[in-house]
Amino acid sequence: MLSSASGDVSSKRVIAFLGFLALAVTMIINSQTHEEIKPSAELVSAVEYITIACLFGTSLDNFAAPKKPNHKDEA
Repeated sequence: MLSSASGDVSSKRVIAFLGFLALAVTMIINSQTHEEIKPSAELVSAVEYITIACLFGTSLDNFAAPKKPNHKDEA
């Protein structure tokens, strides 16, 4: 899940996964606690936007054509 087909770990996927976990844990904790200790809306929005951007960037990488090196024979 966190690596591409070539086996490399993608930093965008790791950040997106950690952002998702942070948002999910925040939602679960906020549903069980009082409103006085909830995080600020700006902080939650920032993590949400970073997570969305990382997921969108990872999706774009899958559709982008790989660049082929331009090797010419010098013979």
